Amino acid sequence: MIAINVKDNIVSMSVLGRFTLEDYKEFEEAVLYGIKFQGVVNLLIDLRDMLSFSVDVAWEEIRFSREHANDFDRVAILTGNEWIAWSAWINRQFVDADIELFDDIEQAEAWLKETASAS
Repeated sequence: MIAINVKDNIVSMSVLGRFTLEDYKEFEEAVLYGIKFQGVVNLLIDLRDMLSFSVDVAWEEIRFSREHANDFDRVAILTGNEWIAWSAWINRQFVDADIELFDDIEQAEAWLKETASAS
């Protein structure tokens, strides 16, 4: 299950429990909406309460990231899981965006808003 919020140029997603391909497709739609109306967007992805994800989500993430490699400015990922941290490091190879890992949501939000105020 996911919760999504689109505000200005920031698309936020929180994952609760199992992260499915249907959830990821819903996230993609929100990101595409943000891109359509804002141009380049920032992402806030909260995976602290994610219990698991399916392999098809990982493949879809790679496909979507490669297809939209220049559509993101900053990506803040909230996680304590080292496998997700490795995944974020690998994803840096596919997108032209700053990707940072955070433990604290306030710090992640502040980092994303730095670019919004600089624009």
